[in-house]
Amino acid sequence: MRTHVGSVPLPNPVLTASGTAGHGAELASYVDLATLGAVVVKSLSASPWPGNPAPRVHETPAGMLNSVGLQGPGVRAWLARELPPLNDRGARVVASIWGRNADEYARAAAMLAGAPGVVAVEVNVSCPNLEDRGRMFAHSAQATAQAVAASTASGLPLWVKLSPNVPDIVDIARAALDAGAEALVLVNTVLGMAIDVRRRTYRLGSGAGGGGLSGPAIRPVAVRAVHDCRVAFPGVGIVGVGGVCRGVDAVEMLLAGADAVEVGTATFRDPRAPARVLAGLQRWCRLHGVGDVRHLVGAVQGAPVALATEDPGPPGWSRSAGSTPGAPPPPPPTAAVPDSPRPRPGPVTRPEVPSRLPSIPPVPPSRGPGAPGGDYG
Repeated sequence: MRTHVGSVPLPNPVLTASGTAGHGAELASYVDLATLGAVVVKSLSASPWPGNPAPRVHETPAGMLNSVGLQGPGVRAWLARELPPLNDRGARVVASIWGRNADEYARAAAMLAGAPGVVAVEVNVSCPNLEDRGRMFAHSAQATAQAVAASTASGLPLWVKLSPNVPDIVDIARAALDAGAEALVLVNTVLGMAIDVRRRTYRLGSGAGGGGLSGPAIRPVAVRAVHDCRVAFPGVGIVGVGGVCRGVDAVEMLLAGADAVEVGTATFRDPRAPARVLAGLQRWCRLHGVGDVRHLVGAVQGAPVALATEDPGPPGWSRSAGSTPGAPPPPPPTAAVPDSPRPRPGPVTRPEVPSRLPSIPPVPPSRGPGAPGGDYG
């Protein structure tokens, strides 16, 4: 399961998504945080920020709208109160930052320099830029580059989290990489809105500002963004995020070109979701004879990986053509026999493989889609 995002090595490719796992060790009662690739915390600004008025979340048929508004305690308070419990649990931490101008990004980043246990900084550019009439940083290549360049003050590897609400995400990604980012996080929420038809009012406290749509509804959007950026930037780190709920969803992101995935909205329904996705990914790889998860990355651009009904091949081998230097080639195709009936396959028996993940306590009934959390920021 070992992988890496840019220069950052990870024990496996499953991370939490910013804004959905709290600021610190809130999920530790459900998931052994040390078993995840990393914990990406909720976005932090240089100073405390109150966020938007309630209501802040609204469930949709295939996801969730949120307008939490980047509420947070500020970097200094987070370093003092929230980071130590994460370190105590052995978590690899990715700190997410945001700002309303380049100077605020620089201040937040500088505060993280030398922070123990922080392996990277995720630069959230999906927030309003006060110096550009409130337009989102991620909607402008120039503004994105300014935010990323300012964030180099952390001295840590920079991952930039981009918005899908742009005509060409590759152009924005190129500007971020040129400014100093070494990895892309794709994607943040899709702009949306919900209206209460009985009361004829907005569902969210942000009113006409609407909110961000996350969950399974946006997974195809994220997969497309990951795929297009992998084609454009073959050597950069890419993290896929958006609607990852099962192990097979993670596989899809990896095949599109992601080095790792983040699990977000699924955590509101089940706080064990990141561990379940990791277990599902491990199980999928065993069933398909994939001995190294890195063999899946970007494989859709070559030959497809063997399906479960096909011979998985010897242990450690995948039919991801070209992904494994020195790997044995796939067996030659069997010549078709005209007019010969195809034998009907018998039932497939799959051995039970015990999970290596620790046992996790049951979920309290009070936790649900409307539970307090954060935005995909």
